[in-house]
Amino acid sequence: MASASSSGVKLEIGHVLFIDIVGYSKLLITEQSELLRRLSDVVRETEQFRSAEAEGKLVRLPTGDGMALVFRNSPEAPVQCALELSTGLKAHPELKVRMGIHSGPVNEVADVNERANITGAGINIAQRIMDCGDAGHILLSKHVADDLEQYPQWRSELHDLGECEVKHGLRIHAVNFYTGDVGNAEVPEKFRQVKEKEQTVPSVPAVAVKPAARSRAWIIALVIVAAAVGAAGFYIFSHRSGPTAPPSAPAPVAILEKSIAVLPFENLSRDPDNAFFTDGVQDEILTDLAKIADLKVISRTSVMQYKSGLARNLRKIGEELGVAHVVEGSVQRAANKIRVNAQLIDARDDAHLWAQTYDRDLADVFAIQSEIAKAIADQLQAKLSPTEKKAIEQPPTTDLAAFDLYSRAKSLLLTAGFSATSEPDVRKAIELLDEAVKRDPSFFDAYCQLAYAHETLYAVRGSDHTPARLALAEAAVQAATRLRPDAGETHLARANYLYYGRRDYAAALAELESARRVLPNDPRIFELTGYILRRRGQQEEGLRNLQRAAELDPRNFDILQQIALSYQQLGRYGEAIAALDRVLSIVPDNVETRAGRGQFELWWKGDTRPLNQTIHSILAQGPSAIAPAADVWFQCALAERDAAAAERALVALGDNPSWGEGTIQLSRSFGEGLLARMTKDEARARIAFEAARAEQEKRVQAQPDYGPALCVLAMIDAALGSKDLALEEGRRAIALAPMEKDVNNGSQVLQYFAITAAWAGEKELALQQLETGLRAPAAAQVLSYGALKLLPFWDPLRGDLRFEKVVASLAPKQ
Repeated sequence: MASASSSGVKLEIGHVLFIDIVGYSKLLITEQSELLRRLSDVVRETEQFRSAEAEGKLVRLPTGDGMALVFRNSPEAPVQCALELSTGLKAHPELKVRMGIHSGPVNEVADVNERANITGAGINIAQRIMDCGDAGHILLSKHVADDLEQYPQWRSELHDLGECEVKHGLRIHAVNFYTGDVGNAEVPEKFRQVKEKEQTVPSVPAVAVKPAARSRAWIIALVIVAAAVGAAGFYIFSHRSGPTAPPSAPAPVAILEKSIAVLPFENLSRDPDNAFFTDGVQDEILTDLAKIADLKVISRTSVMQYKSGLARNLRKIGEELGVAHVVEGSVQRAANKIRVNAQLIDARDDAHLWAQTYDRDLADVFAIQSEIAKAIADQLQAKLSPTEKKAIEQPPTTDLAAFDLYSRAKSLLLTAGFSATSEPDVRKAIELLDEAVKRDPSFFDAYCQLAYAHETLYAVRGSDHTPARLALAEAAVQAATRLRPDAGETHLARANYLYYGRRDYAAALAELESARRVLPNDPRIFELTGYILRRRGQQEEGLRNLQRAAELDPRNFDILQQIALSYQQLGRYGEAIAALDRVLSIVPDNVETRAGRGQFELWWKGDTRPLNQTIHSILAQGPSAIAPAADVWFQCALAERDAAAAERALVALGDNPSWGEGTIQLSRSFGEGLLARMTKDEARARIAFEAARAEQEKRVQAQPDYGPALCVLAMIDAALGSKDLALEEGRRAIALAPMEKDVNNGSQVLQYFAITAAWAGEKELALQQLETGLRAPAAAQVLSYGALKLLPFWDPLRGDLRFEKVVASLAPKQ
């Protein structure tokens, strides 16, 4: 259950009962002491307290006006203790007590007096849950309630309250636990207030806000935001695969008058290679406008989907992007001359507000971009600060060839998403950016992109998690810092490095706060904040920041896919599928998203049919069409025990991984070994796993302190029969990836260790790890209902009644 990090910090899942005395602060000091003493006496008399303490499975934590009890034996223990405590309190009417219960990660530490203390999200959430109650209430987190709902004896006692906003704007979902004898059946005051507010918030349609109605529009916007927040569903650490209905359509958002989207410009040059240069011109105009705090500017990722040269329905585009204005234009480049045409259009009525054609020397292209941005800002009556004006007038580079290389690289990085073949694009982008900074060593933006590209290989994909790769990222960040130490992009680049390279979340968040003040329209700030909070275990807050990023970049399907991934990590597959449906409304032919949607159906319901149908429709487009989703095809074939289809999927994979979940990347050779195990071909399995081991050992040697890589090696060694070595490697991987440092990686190495134990023949350990993994803060696909039910990873445990009970408990409720 527990793992020790290199720093000696012990991490485990704690089952927390938080108790406090209502009205404690209004009592006299002598009264406070006496009531605390009486409460302690009643608590000590409960059977759950005595038995857990005797087993060494209890930590007590005084909290001033009450106490926290952390049980380590059973998720039911705090509930049973709360029931016994409520019964005992009937003899003490002077004790007005409320209780909150949550299961989550906790760290056992020693305080300054060397006494045992407890910290962590498990404690924090339990206290937040309790804070929502009144005297007599026993409130549970949704996560705990989902666990208890698996047992018939508890179901009738669980009464869903919905959501409540607590400290720091966190929204939690609580359940009231009461019986005929104990608990408080009344709706807590905080939840009553929420319901009253929801009933009084009127429905407001989307409106276009004109300057003359600015104050009224601001009020309308606040009402709309309040309605959207009140309707959103947030569940703290709830990651069971129960039924989750797709979310309702998002509330309409006011379209601000000073909102704009710069659509892709048309390349009128004879040389088609100038298309990247044209994209670069459009991107620089967009980037300049995005620096103006008085404007709302849609990110390039969303606008790049509206291809130039095609008839555009500007009114529809404005509605889809949530803007009042759009910019269209064209670029014609010939020899050392350039013509740039730009026009500002009101998307609501197609009225042309401003247009200008610039015929200049090619060397003046960056001056043209700045002039266009300032002219558009003037037309929209946007206030331009001296700092913003200076930033807009600063050219990205003086070397046009370097700018062309940069534009090509940035386009590659923007389109490298969830595809199984995206890594070559990232590596190509690095080559182009290296050339760009070689031509112009002062090319600030190129260094920022270069740092991000190296960080992608180091941490996002984890394919090159080596000190050498991290050093390249650091060098690029340092170069950017030397050039413009106070630029918003520099703060963002440092935040990326601190997050991806150092996992220094506090420092990264501080850099993001500095970047936010200078880059008001940059969705990457909210996106990265979301990732950081997610890795800290603050899944719901992370999700909200990703949704904020999506407001500024509404058609960025990478962000929408990450929103879907957040829902999946919370076990809310219905909402994950709804998020992917939104992606498919933008890119209906995107192979990875189509396959991912079917994959979520598989994990959620254990049903391969939707995914199978999707794969066959993709294959009908041609043999190469499936390549970006060949890994998903392979997983589907394994789930269906279709060896022939699995063989074909392995061919389609090429040299790409056969399975990828976060930083757990299983090679093609691993996949071949897994298939051979499934078909009982032990000779082929050994050959394949030996090949996989040779590959993985090199990765581990290059990055010896990287838990996910060692976790995969442990699985391979278990497959090869090296039991003791595999278990040692698996345990060390857990120690190298402590959850308090990285919830995502920490959860995954813990969860995949269950497979290592199962393959090593340690069934008891495997079942223990499985139970622990299911309680980890971030749910894993490999521990989903569909994966446990169908995938050959878990074949060694099939037939064991305890395993089958776990699988059955995860089945979606009808």
